[in-house]
Amino acid sequence: MKNELDKTYDSSLFEDSIYAKWEKSGFFNPDLSNLPDFAPSYTVILPPPNITAKLHIGHSAMLAIEDLMVRFHRQNGYRTLWVPGTDHAAIATQNMVEKKLMTETGKTRHALGREAFLKEVDIFVENTQATILKQTRKMGASLDWSRLAFTLDEQRQKAVKRMFLDMHREGVIYRGERIVNWCPRCQSTLADDEVEHKEQKAKLYTFKYSADFPIPISTTRPETKLGDTGLAVNPKDERYSKYIGEEIETDFCGLKLKIKVIGDRKVEMDFGTGALGVTPAHSAVDWQMAEAQDLKKIKVIDEAGKIKDGFGEFSGLSTLEAREKIVSQLSADGLMIKEEEIENNLSCCYRCGSVIEPLPSLQWFISVDAPASRLNGRSMKEAALEVAKNNEIKFLPDRFGKRYIDWMENLHDWCISRQIWFGHSIPAWYRGEETYVGEEAPEGEGWVMDTDTLDTWFSSGMWTFSTLGWPDNFENGVKSGDLARFHPTQVLETGYEILTLWVSRMVMMSLFAIGEIPFEHVYLHGTILDAKGKKMSKSKGNGVDPLEVIEKYGADAVRLSLLMGATPGNDARYSEEKVESKRNFVNKLWNISI
Repeated sequence: MKNELDKTYDSSLFEDSIYAKWEKSGFFNPDLSNLPDFAPSYTVILPPPNITAKLHIGHSAMLAIEDLMVRFHRQNGYRTLWVPGTDHAAIATQNMVEKKLMTETGKTRHALGREAFLKEVDIFVENTQATILKQTRKMGASLDWSRLAFTLDEQRQKAVKRMFLDMHREGVIYRGERIVNWCPRCQSTLADDEVEHKEQKAKLYTFKYSADFPIPISTTRPETKLGDTGLAVNPKDERYSKYIGEEIETDFCGLKLKIKVIGDRKVEMDFGTGALGVTPAHSAVDWQMAEAQDLKKIKVIDEAGKIKDGFGEFSGLSTLEAREKIVSQLSADGLMIKEEEIENNLSCCYRCGSVIEPLPSLQWFISVDAPASRLNGRSMKEAALEVAKNNEIKFLPDRFGKRYIDWMENLHDWCISRQIWFGHSIPAWYRGEETYVGEEAPEGEGWVMDTDTLDTWFSSGMWTFSTLGWPDNFENGVKSGDLARFHPTQVLETGYEILTLWVSRMVMMSLFAIGEIPFEHVYLHGTILDAKGKKMSKSKGNGVDPLEVIEKYGADAVRLSLLMGATPGNDARYSEEKVESKRNFVNKLWNISI
Protein backbone atom coordinates (compact mmCIF):
# COMPACT_ATOMS: atom_id res chain seq x y z
CA MET A 1 0.00 0.00 0.00
CA LYS A 2 1.19 3.51 -0.85
CA ASN A 3 0.10 4.92 2.52
CA GLU A 4 1.86 2.20 4.50
CA LEU A 5 4.25 3.71 7.05
CA ASP A 6 7.92 2.83 7.09
CA LYS A 7 8.83 0.36 9.82
CA THR A 8 11.89 2.45 10.67
CA TYR A 9 10.91 5.58 12.58
CA ASP A 10 12.31 8.77 11.03
CA SER A 11 12.12 11.47 13.72
CA SER A 12 12.97 14.26 11.27
CA LEU A 13 9.62 13.73 9.50
CA PHE A 14 7.51 14.26 12.61
CA GLU A 15 9.13 16.01 15.58
CA ASP A 16 9.32 19.57 14.21
CA SER A 17 5.79 19.58 12.82
CA ILE A 18 4.32 18.11 16.01
CA TYR A 19 6.09 20.69 18.17
CA ALA A 20 4.93 23.51 15.89
CA LYS A 21 1.32 22.34 16.29
CA TRP A 22 1.72 22.16 20.07
CA GLU A 23 3.13 25.67 20.25
CA LYS A 24 0.56 27.18 17.87
CA SER A 25 -2.35 25.59 19.76
CA GLY A 26 -1.40 27.31 23.02
CA PHE A 27 -1.11 23.93 24.71
CA PHE A 28 1.84 25.18 26.81
CA ASN A 29 0.03 28.33 28.03
CA PRO A 30 -1.93 27.81 31.27
CA ASP A 31 -4.13 30.81 30.46
CA LEU A 32 -5.62 28.86 27.54
CA SER A 33 -6.25 25.60 29.38
CA ASN A 34 -9.84 24.46 29.94
CA LEU A 35 -9.44 23.92 33.65
CA PRO A 36 -11.78 24.84 36.51
CA ASP A 37 -10.84 27.87 38.62
CA PHE A 38 -10.02 25.63 41.57
CA ALA A 39 -7.41 23.62 39.62
CA PRO A 40 -4.11 23.63 41.54
CA SER A 41 -1.11 25.37 40.01
CA TYR A 42 2.19 23.73 39.23
CA THR A 43 5.00 26.11 38.33
CA VAL A 44 8.59 25.57 37.27
CA ILE A 45 10.83 28.46 36.24
CA LEU A 46 13.51 27.24 33.83
CA PRO A 47 17.02 27.96 35.15
CA PRO A 48 18.12 30.43 32.47
CA PRO A 49 21.08 29.11 30.47
CA ASN A 50 23.96 31.53 29.97
CA ILE A 51 24.05 33.12 26.52
CA THR A 52 27.80 32.61 26.23
CA ALA A 53 27.35 29.85 23.63
CA LYS A 54 25.02 27.11 22.46
CA LEU A 55 23.68 24.54 24.91
CA HIS A 56 25.48 21.29 25.62
CA ILE A 57 24.01 17.90 26.43
CA GLY A 58 23.97 18.73 30.15
CA HIS A 59 21.35 21.40 29.51
CA SER A 60 19.34 18.81 27.59
CA ALA A 61 19.25 16.66 30.72
CA MET A 62 17.84 19.61 32.66
CA LEU A 63 15.18 20.19 29.99
CA ALA A 64 14.24 16.51 29.89
CA ILE A 65 13.84 16.26 33.67
CA GLU A 66 11.78 19.43 33.94
CA ASP A 67 9.60 18.56 30.94
CA LEU A 68 8.87 15.20 32.56
CA MET A 69 7.72 16.95 35.74
CA VAL A 70 5.67 19.53 33.86
CA ARG A 71 3.93 17.13 31.45
CA PHE A 72 3.06 14.74 34.29
CA HIS A 73 1.30 17.48 36.25
CA ARG A 74 -0.32 18.99 33.16
CA GLN A 75 -1.85 15.61 32.33
CA ASN A 76 -3.08 15.28 35.91
CA GLY A 77 -5.18 18.44 35.82
CA TYR A 78 -2.78 21.03 37.20
CA ARG A 79 -2.67 24.58 35.84
CA THR A 80 0.90 24.14 34.70
CA LEU A 81 3.36 26.90 33.89
CA TRP A 82 6.94 26.39 32.74
CA VAL A 83 8.64 29.74 32.12
CA PRO A 84 11.52 29.96 29.60
CA GLY A 85 14.38 32.44 29.68
CA THR A 86 18.08 33.13 29.26
CA ASP A 87 20.76 34.72 31.44
CA HIS A 88 22.98 37.57 30.26
CA ALA A 89 25.88 36.05 32.29
CA ALA A 90 27.62 39.41 32.49
CA ILE A 91 31.29 38.68 33.11
CA ALA A 92 31.30 35.40 31.16
CA THR A 93 29.64 36.98 28.11
CA GLN A 94 31.95 39.98 28.20
CA ASN A 95 34.97 37.65 28.34
CA MET A 96 33.68 35.69 25.33
CA VAL A 97 33.16 38.83 23.26
CA GLU A 98 36.56 40.22 24.30
CA LYS A 99 38.27 37.03 23.10
CA LYS A 100 36.28 37.09 19.86
CA LEU A 101 37.16 40.76 19.33
CA MET A 102 40.86 40.14 19.92
CA THR A 103 40.91 37.14 17.58
CA GLU A 104 39.07 38.89 14.76
CA THR A 105 40.39 42.46 15.01
CA GLY A 106 43.34 42.43 17.41
CA LYS A 107 41.59 45.09 19.50
CA THR A 108 40.80 45.22 23.20
CA ARG A 109 37.46 46.47 24.47
CA HIS A 110 39.18 49.61 25.73
CA ALA A 111 40.55 50.32 22.26
CA LEU A 112 37.06 49.91 20.81
CA GLY A 113 35.32 52.00 23.48
CA ARG A 114 32.38 51.21 25.75
CA GLU A 115 29.50 52.08 23.42
CA ALA A 116 30.94 50.28 20.39
CA PHE A 117 31.92 47.26 22.49
CA LEU A 118 28.41 46.91 23.92
CA LYS A 119 27.03 46.93 20.37
CA GLU A 120 29.31 43.96 19.65
CA VAL A 121 27.95 42.26 22.76
CA ASP A 122 24.37 42.86 21.60
CA ILE A 123 25.12 41.17 18.26
CA PHE A 124 26.75 38.23 20.04
CA VAL A 125 23.81 37.91 22.44
CA GLU A 126 21.24 38.01 19.64
CA ASN A 127 22.98 35.21 17.77
CA THR A 128 23.64 32.90 20.72
CA GLN A 129 20.19 33.46 22.17
CA ALA A 130 18.55 32.46 18.89
CA THR A 131 20.61 29.26 18.85
CA ILE A 132 19.72 28.42 22.46
CA LEU A 133 16.00 28.92 21.88
CA LYS A 134 16.13 26.76 18.74
CA GLN A 135 17.91 24.00 20.66
CA THR A 136 15.34 24.19 23.45
CA ARG A 137 12.45 23.81 21.01
CA LYS A 138 14.20 20.90 19.28
CA MET A 139 14.32 19.12 22.63
CA GLY A 140 10.50 19.19 22.69
CA ALA A 141 10.36 21.29 25.87
CA SER A 142 6.76 22.32 26.59
CA LEU A 143 7.60 25.85 27.75
CA ASP A 144 5.15 28.75 27.66
CA TRP A 145 6.94 30.88 25.06
CA SER A 146 4.52 33.78 25.57
CA ARG A 147 6.33 34.42 28.87
CA LEU A 148 9.90 34.29 27.52
CA ALA A 149 12.26 36.35 29.74
CA PHE A 150 15.85 37.56 29.65
CA THR A 151 17.73 38.67 32.77
CA LEU A 152 18.70 41.95 31.07
CA ASP A 153 15.44 42.80 29.29
CA GLU A 154 13.38 45.90 30.09
CA GLN A 155 11.16 44.25 32.70
CA ARG A 156 14.11 42.69 34.52
CA GLN A 157 15.97 46.03 34.46
CA LYS A 158 12.96 47.63 36.12
CA ALA A 159 12.84 44.88 38.74
CA VAL A 160 16.58 45.01 39.45
CA LYS A 161 16.53 48.76 39.98
CA ARG A 162 13.54 48.48 42.32
CA MET A 163 15.25 45.74 44.33
CA PHE A 164 18.48 47.71 44.62
CA LEU A 165 16.63 50.82 45.83
CA ASP A 166 14.50 48.85 48.32
CA MET A 167 17.56 47.12 49.75
CA HIS A 168 19.48 50.38 49.96
CA ARG A 169 16.61 52.07 51.82
CA GLU A 170 16.57 49.17 54.30
CA GLY A 171 20.32 49.48 54.87
CA VAL A 172 20.91 46.03 53.41
CA ILE A 173 22.91 47.40 50.48
CA TYR A 174 25.86 49.59 51.39
CA ARG A 175 29.05 50.94 49.84
CA GLY A 176 32.32 50.48 51.67
CA GLU A 177 35.96 49.50 51.49
CA ARG A 178 36.65 45.87 52.22
CA ILE A 179 38.88 43.05 51.07
CA VAL A 180 37.47 41.63 47.83
CA ASN A 181 38.41 38.80 45.50
CA TRP A 182 40.07 40.55 42.58
CA CYS A 183 40.76 38.93 39.21
CA PRO A 184 43.70 40.71 37.48
CA ARG A 185 42.66 39.20 34.13
CA CYS A 186 38.95 40.09 34.26
CA GLN A 187 39.78 43.34 36.09
CA SER A 188 36.80 42.80 38.36
CA THR A 189 35.70 41.59 41.75
CA LEU A 190 34.27 38.12 42.33
CA ALA A 191 31.98 36.84 45.06
CA ASP A 192 33.39 34.27 47.49
CA ASP A 193 31.52 31.43 45.80
CA GLU A 194 32.84 32.44 42.37
CA VAL A 195 36.37 31.61 43.49
CA GLU A 196 37.64 28.12 42.71
CA HIS A 197 40.13 26.54 45.10
CA LYS A 198 42.66 24.33 43.36
CA GLU A 199 44.83 22.07 45.50
CA GLN A 200 48.49 22.36 44.63
CA LYS A 201 51.94 22.02 46.12
CA ALA A 202 53.41 25.26 47.41
CA LYS A 203 56.46 26.34 49.36
CA LEU A 204 56.16 27.47 52.94
CA TYR A 205 58.97 29.88 53.78
CA THR A 206 60.18 30.39 57.33
CA PHE A 207 62.36 33.44 57.98
CA LYS A 208 62.96 36.54 60.08
CA TYR A 209 62.14 40.06 58.92
CA SER A 210 65.65 41.06 60.00
CA ALA A 211 68.53 39.67 62.04
CA ASP A 212 67.47 41.45 65.24
CA PHE A 213 63.74 40.72 64.94
CA PRO A 214 62.84 38.37 67.82
CA ILE A 215 60.10 36.28 66.17
CA PRO A 216 60.40 34.20 62.96
CA ILE A 217 57.36 33.84 60.71
CA SER A 218 56.12 31.37 58.09
CA THR A 219 54.24 32.24 54.89
CA THR A 220 53.59 30.99 51.37
CA ARG A 221 53.57 34.58 50.06
CA PRO A 222 56.69 36.51 51.11
CA GLU A 223 55.83 39.31 48.65
CA THR A 224 52.87 40.39 50.77
CA LYS A 225 55.13 40.83 53.81
CA LEU A 226 56.13 44.19 52.35
CA GLY A 227 52.81 45.41 53.74
CA ASP A 228 52.91 43.78 57.18
CA THR A 229 51.88 46.03 60.05
CA GLY A 230 51.22 43.38 62.67
CA LEU A 231 52.37 40.01 63.97
CA ALA A 232 49.78 37.68 65.49
CA VAL A 233 50.64 35.10 68.13
CA ASN A 234 48.53 32.95 70.39
CA PRO A 235 48.33 34.49 73.90
CA LYS A 236 48.93 31.01 75.34
CA ASP A 237 52.20 30.60 73.44
CA GLU A 238 54.93 30.97 76.07
CA ARG A 239 57.54 31.65 73.37
CA TYR A 240 55.96 34.90 72.22
CA SER A 241 53.33 36.08 74.71
CA LYS A 242 55.80 38.48 76.37
CA TYR A 243 56.00 40.49 73.12
CA ILE A 244 52.25 41.14 72.85
CA GLY A 245 51.60 44.88 72.76
CA GLU A 246 55.09 45.80 71.57
CA GLU A 247 55.59 47.81 68.39
CA ILE A 248 58.86 46.87 66.70
CA GLU A 249 60.53 48.82 63.91
CA THR A 250 62.52 46.66 61.52
CA ASP A 251 64.20 46.66 58.14
CA PHE A 252 62.76 44.10 55.70
CA CYS A 253 64.59 43.74 52.38
CA GLY A 254 65.58 47.40 52.46
CA LEU A 255 62.16 48.70 53.49
CA LYS A 256 61.18 50.04 56.92
CA LEU A 257 58.34 48.20 58.65
CA LYS A 258 56.60 49.01 61.92
CA ILE A 259 55.22 45.75 63.35
CA LYS A 260 52.80 45.58 66.28
CA VAL A 261 52.66 42.20 68.06
CA ILE A 262 49.06 41.24 68.83
CA GLY A 263 47.42 38.30 70.58
CA ASP A 264 44.86 36.16 68.75
CA ARG A 265 43.51 32.85 70.07
CA LYS A 266 42.86 31.59 66.52
CA VAL A 267 46.59 31.45 65.72
CA GLU A 268 47.73 27.82 65.59
CA MET A 269 50.84 27.42 67.74
CA ASP A 270 51.97 24.31 65.86
CA PHE A 271 51.67 25.71 62.31
CA GLY A 272 54.93 27.08 60.97
CA THR A 273 56.56 29.11 63.72
CA GLY A 274 53.27 29.78 65.49
CA ALA A 275 53.49 33.44 64.46
CA LEU A 276 51.64 35.07 61.54
CA GLY A 277 52.64 38.24 59.79
CA VAL A 278 49.50 40.38 59.50
CA THR A 279 49.00 41.92 56.06
CA PRO A 280 45.70 43.82 56.43
CA ALA A 281 45.45 44.87 52.77
CA HIS A 282 45.81 41.38 51.30
CA SER A 283 43.89 39.00 53.53
CA ALA A 284 40.27 39.11 54.69
CA VAL A 285 41.28 37.55 58.02
CA ASP A 286 44.12 40.03 58.49
CA TRP A 287 41.79 42.90 57.59
CA GLN A 288 39.49 41.88 60.44
CA MET A 289 42.47 41.72 62.80
CA ALA A 290 43.52 45.19 61.69
CA GLU A 291 40.02 46.56 62.30
CA ALA A 292 39.99 45.09 65.81
CA GLN A 293 43.57 46.14 66.65
CA ASP A 294 43.64 49.48 64.80
CA LEU A 295 46.52 48.42 62.56
CA LYS A 296 47.57 50.43 59.53
CA LYS A 297 46.55 48.98 56.15
CA ILE A 298 49.26 49.14 53.47
CA LYS A 299 48.34 48.05 49.94
CA VAL A 300 51.25 46.27 48.24
CA ILE A 301 49.70 44.68 45.13
CA ASP A 302 47.77 46.65 42.52
CA GLU A 303 44.83 45.67 40.31
CA ALA A 304 47.18 44.38 37.59
CA GLY A 305 48.73 41.91 40.03
CA LYS A 306 51.99 43.88 40.31
CA ILE A 307 53.81 45.47 43.24
CA LYS A 308 52.74 49.10 43.65
CA ASP A 309 55.01 52.13 43.52
CA GLY A 310 56.76 52.97 46.78
CA PHE A 311 58.32 49.58 47.44
CA GLY A 312 61.78 50.23 46.07
CA GLU A 313 63.31 47.65 43.77
CA PHE A 314 60.18 45.47 44.00
CA SER A 315 57.81 48.03 42.46
CA GLY A 316 56.52 47.02 39.05
CA LEU A 317 57.35 43.34 39.51
CA SER A 318 54.69 40.64 39.29
CA THR A 319 53.90 38.87 42.55
CA LEU A 320 55.92 35.82 41.50
CA GLU A 321 58.90 37.95 40.44
CA ALA A 322 58.80 39.81 43.74
CA ARG A 323 58.55 36.54 45.65
CA GLU A 324 61.66 35.14 43.95
CA LYS A 325 63.60 38.33 44.58
CA ILE A 326 62.63 38.49 48.26
CA VAL A 327 63.41 34.80 48.85
CA SER A 328 66.79 35.24 47.17
CA GLN A 329 67.61 38.30 49.27
CA LEU A 330 66.52 36.68 52.54
CA SER A 331 68.69 33.66 51.75
CA ALA A 332 71.67 35.85 50.88
CA ASP A 333 71.28 37.77 54.14
CA GLY A 334 71.09 34.55 56.19
CA LEU A 335 67.51 35.26 57.28
CA MET A 336 65.86 32.28 55.57
CA ILE A 337 65.46 29.51 58.13
CA LYS A 338 63.87 26.86 55.91
CA GLU A 339 61.75 26.15 52.85
CA GLU A 340 59.32 23.23 52.85
CA GLU A 341 56.73 21.90 50.41
CA ILE A 342 53.12 21.79 51.58
CA GLU A 343 49.66 21.16 50.11
CA ASN A 344 47.95 24.49 49.56
CA ASN A 345 44.68 25.73 48.06
CA LEU A 346 45.19 28.28 45.29
CA SER A 347 42.30 30.71 44.77
CA CYS A 348 41.44 31.11 41.07
CA CYS A 349 38.84 32.92 38.99
CA TYR A 350 36.04 30.51 38.08
CA ARG A 351 35.79 32.08 34.62
CA CYS A 352 39.33 32.58 33.35
CA GLY A 353 41.42 30.57 35.84
CA SER A 354 43.67 33.48 36.85
CA VAL A 355 45.04 33.61 40.40
CA ILE A 356 42.83 35.76 42.62
CA GLU A 357 44.36 38.62 44.58
CA PRO A 358 42.65 39.68 47.82
CA LEU A 359 42.68 43.50 47.61
CA PRO A 360 41.03 46.36 49.50
CA SER A 361 38.49 48.07 47.27
CA LEU A 362 35.54 50.46 47.52
CA GLN A 363 32.55 48.40 46.35
CA TRP A 364 28.83 47.84 46.80
CA PHE A 365 27.83 45.02 49.15
CA ILE A 366 24.72 43.25 50.41
CA SER A 367 24.87 42.79 54.15
CA VAL A 368 23.55 39.33 54.92
CA ASP A 369 23.57 40.07 58.66
CA ALA A 370 21.82 43.47 58.72
CA PRO A 371 18.35 43.35 60.34
CA ALA A 372 15.58 44.30 57.91
CA SER A 373 12.20 45.66 58.96
CA ARG A 374 10.41 43.83 56.15
CA LEU A 375 11.86 40.58 57.54
CA ASN A 376 10.55 41.43 61.03
CA GLY A 377 13.99 42.45 62.21
CA ARG A 378 15.69 39.33 60.94
CA SER A 379 18.65 39.39 58.59
CA MET A 380 18.51 37.84 55.12
CA LYS A 381 20.81 35.09 56.34
CA GLU A 382 18.58 34.30 59.33
CA ALA A 383 15.43 34.23 57.21
CA ALA A 384 17.00 32.00 54.56
CA LEU A 385 18.28 29.58 57.20
CA GLU A 386 14.93 29.41 58.95
CA VAL A 387 12.97 28.22 55.90
CA ALA A 388 15.47 25.41 55.32
CA LYS A 389 15.67 24.30 58.94
CA ASN A 390 11.88 24.14 59.32
CA ASN A 391 11.49 22.30 55.99
CA GLU A 392 9.47 24.99 54.24
CA ILE A 393 11.91 24.26 51.42
CA LYS A 394 12.74 20.59 50.87
CA PHE A 395 15.87 19.37 49.08
CA LEU A 396 16.24 16.27 46.93
CA PRO A 397 18.60 14.56 47.66
CA ASP A 398 18.18 15.71 51.25
CA ARG A 399 21.94 15.73 51.86
CA PHE A 400 22.04 19.01 49.96
CA GLY A 401 19.81 20.58 52.58
CA LYS A 402 22.65 20.20 55.08
CA ARG A 403 25.12 21.62 52.56
CA TYR A 404 22.84 24.62 52.05
CA ILE A 405 22.56 25.23 55.80
CA ASP A 406 26.33 24.87 56.33
CA TRP A 407 26.98 27.39 53.57
CA MET A 408 24.41 29.89 54.83
CA GLU A 409 25.66 29.73 58.41
CA ASN A 410 29.12 30.80 57.24
CA LEU A 411 27.94 33.35 54.67
CA HIS A 412 29.70 36.72 54.50
CA ASP A 413 28.56 39.97 52.94
CA TRP A 414 28.09 39.69 49.18
CA CYS A 415 30.07 42.02 46.92
CA ILE A 416 27.62 42.91 44.13
CA SER A 417 29.56 45.48 42.05
CA ARG A 418 31.60 44.37 39.05
CA GLN A 419 34.14 46.37 37.06
CA ILE A 420 32.74 45.35 33.69
CA TRP A 421 30.67 47.09 31.02
CA PHE A 422 27.99 44.52 30.22
CA GLY A 423 25.25 44.15 32.81
CA HIS A 424 22.74 45.98 34.97
CA SER A 425 23.69 49.56 35.81
CA ILE A 426 24.06 50.58 39.44
CA PRO A 427 21.58 53.43 40.17
CA ALA A 428 24.17 55.54 41.99
CA TRP A 429 25.80 58.88 41.18
CA TYR A 430 28.82 60.62 42.68
CA ARG A 431 29.94 64.22 43.05
CA GLY A 432 33.14 64.61 45.01
CA GLU A 433 32.48 62.94 48.37
CA GLU A 434 28.70 62.89 47.81
CA THR A 435 26.79 59.74 46.83
CA TYR A 436 23.22 59.69 45.55
CA VAL A 437 21.11 56.56 45.04
CA GLY A 438 17.79 56.85 43.21
CA GLU A 439 15.57 56.15 40.20
CA GLU A 440 17.05 58.95 38.12
CA ALA A 441 20.12 61.19 38.17
CA PRO A 442 19.95 63.94 40.81
CA GLU A 443 19.45 67.56 39.86
CA GLY A 444 22.48 69.81 39.66
CA GLU A 445 25.76 69.71 37.81
CA GLY A 446 28.81 67.56 38.34
CA TRP A 447 27.09 64.24 39.11
CA VAL A 448 28.74 61.19 37.53
CA MET A 449 26.97 57.82 37.31
CA ASP A 450 28.67 54.71 38.67
CA THR A 451 30.44 52.96 35.78
CA ASP A 452 30.34 49.52 37.41
CA THR A 453 27.60 46.96 36.82
CA LEU A 454 25.86 44.48 39.11
CA ASP A 455 26.87 40.89 39.70
CA THR A 456 24.79 38.74 37.35
CA TRP A 457 23.61 36.66 40.31
CA PHE A 458 21.75 39.73 41.58
CA SER A 459 19.29 39.62 38.67
CA SER A 460 19.16 35.82 38.42
CA GLY A 461 18.52 35.68 42.17
CA MET A 462 15.20 37.42 41.45
CA TRP A 463 14.26 34.97 38.69
CA THR A 464 11.19 33.26 40.21
CA PHE A 465 9.30 36.48 40.95
CA SER A 466 10.68 38.90 38.33
CA THR A 467 9.51 36.49 35.59
CA LEU A 468 6.01 36.56 37.10
CA GLY A 469 5.59 40.32 36.91
CA TRP A 470 7.24 41.72 40.05
CA PRO A 471 7.30 44.59 40.97
CA ASP A 472 4.24 45.63 38.88
CA ASN A 473 1.90 43.12 40.51
CA PHE A 474 3.01 43.51 44.12
CA GLU A 475 1.52 46.47 45.99
CA ASN A 476 1.46 46.96 49.77
CA GLY A 477 2.41 43.36 50.34
CA VAL A 478 -0.40 41.98 48.17
CA LYS A 479 0.24 39.84 45.08
CA SER A 480 -1.85 39.93 41.92
CA GLY A 481 -1.78 38.45 38.41
CA ASP A 482 0.81 35.78 37.65
CA LEU A 483 2.59 36.41 40.94
CA ALA A 484 -0.57 35.52 42.88
CA ARG A 485 -1.40 32.49 40.71
CA PHE A 486 2.02 30.93 40.30
CA HIS A 487 4.28 31.97 43.21
CA PRO A 488 5.77 30.34 45.21
CA THR A 489 6.78 27.93 42.47
CA GLN A 490 6.62 24.23 43.21
CA VAL A 491 10.05 23.06 42.07
CA LEU A 492 13.43 24.50 41.28
CA GLU A 493 15.24 21.86 39.25
CA THR A 494 18.91 22.68 38.74
CA GLY A 495 22.46 21.39 39.02
CA TYR A 496 23.94 20.83 42.46
CA GLU A 497 27.04 22.86 41.55
CA ILE A 498 25.07 26.12 41.77
CA LEU A 499 23.42 25.38 45.10
CA THR A 500 25.48 28.11 46.77
CA LEU A 501 25.91 30.35 43.73
CA TRP A 502 22.22 30.62 42.87
CA VAL A 503 19.80 28.72 45.10
CA SER A 504 20.86 30.46 48.31
CA ARG A 505 20.53 33.89 46.71
CA MET A 506 17.12 33.13 45.25
CA VAL A 507 15.86 32.26 48.72
CA MET A 508 17.25 35.46 50.27
CA MET A 509 16.01 37.71 47.46
CA SER A 510 12.49 36.26 47.41
CA LEU A 511 12.08 36.47 51.17
CA PHE A 512 13.21 40.09 51.09
CA ALA A 513 11.13 41.17 48.08
CA ILE A 514 7.79 39.45 48.71
CA GLY A 515 8.14 37.74 52.08
CA GLU A 516 7.79 34.18 50.83
CA ILE A 517 9.92 31.30 49.64
CA PRO A 518 10.66 31.15 45.89
CA PHE A 519 10.01 27.41 45.60
CA GLU A 520 8.76 24.52 47.73
CA HIS A 521 11.22 21.88 46.50
CA VAL A 522 14.77 21.96 45.17
CA TYR A 523 15.57 19.01 42.91
CA LEU A 524 19.30 18.83 42.20
CA HIS A 525 20.57 16.83 39.25
CA GLY A 526 24.14 15.70 38.78
CA THR A 527 26.59 16.84 36.14
CA ILE A 528 26.63 15.25 32.69
CA LEU A 529 30.29 14.53 32.03
CA ASP A 530 31.98 14.06 28.68
CA ALA A 531 33.34 10.75 27.43
CA LYS A 532 36.57 11.29 29.41
CA GLY A 533 34.72 11.97 32.63
CA LYS A 534 35.38 15.71 32.49
CA LYS A 535 32.81 18.42 33.10
CA MET A 536 31.23 19.82 29.96
CA SER A 537 31.49 23.56 29.43
CA LYS A 538 30.33 25.85 26.66
CA SER A 539 33.27 28.19 27.19
CA LYS A 540 35.83 25.31 27.08
CA GLY A 541 34.39 23.92 23.87
CA ASN A 542 33.99 20.28 24.98
CA GLY A 543 30.20 20.30 25.14
CA VAL A 544 28.15 17.98 22.93
CA ASP A 545 25.72 19.88 20.69
CA PRO A 546 22.24 18.44 21.30
CA LEU A 547 21.15 19.52 17.81
CA GLU A 548 23.68 17.19 16.21
CA VAL A 549 22.60 14.26 18.36
CA ILE A 550 18.90 15.00 17.78
CA GLU A 551 19.53 15.22 14.04
CA LYS A 552 21.00 11.73 14.15
CA TYR A 553 18.76 9.95 16.67
CA GLY A 554 15.73 12.16 17.39
CA ALA A 555 14.70 14.15 20.47
CA ASP A 556 12.80 11.27 22.07
CA ALA A 557 15.90 9.07 22.03
CA VAL A 558 18.04 11.84 23.51
CA ARG A 559 15.49 12.57 26.25
CA LEU A 560 15.09 8.91 27.16
CA SER A 561 18.85 8.38 27.32
CA LEU A 562 19.17 11.24 29.79
CA LEU A 563 16.19 10.26 31.94
CA MET A 564 16.37 6.48 32.26
CA GLY A 565 18.73 5.44 35.01
CA ALA A 566 19.37 9.01 36.14
CA THR A 567 19.33 9.63 39.89
CA PRO A 568 19.14 13.02 41.63
CA GLY A 569 22.43 14.47 42.80
CA ASN A 570 24.66 11.96 40.99
CA ASP A 571 26.93 12.61 38.01
CA ALA A 572 26.65 10.62 34.78
CA ARG A 573 28.76 10.22 31.65
CA TYR A 574 27.26 10.96 28.27
CA SER A 575 27.28 7.98 25.92
CA GLU A 576 26.20 8.03 22.29
CA GLU A 577 25.74 4.27 22.51
CA LYS A 578 23.06 4.84 25.14
CA VAL A 579 21.28 7.33 22.86
CA GLU A 580 21.40 4.79 20.04
CA SER A 581 19.84 2.10 22.23
CA LYS A 582 17.00 4.46 23.16
CA ARG A 583 16.49 5.23 19.47
CA ASN A 584 16.01 1.51 18.95
CA PHE A 585 13.51 1.46 21.82
CA VAL A 586 11.59 4.35 20.24
CA ASN A 587 11.56 2.43 16.97
CA LYS A 588 9.95 -0.55 18.73
CA LEU A 589 7.19 1.72 20.04
CA TRP A 590 6.73 3.01 16.51
CA ASN A 591 6.34 -0.53 15.18
CA ILE A 592 3.83 -1.39 17.90
CA SER A 593 1.76 1.67 16.99
CA ILE A 594 1.58 0.81 13.31
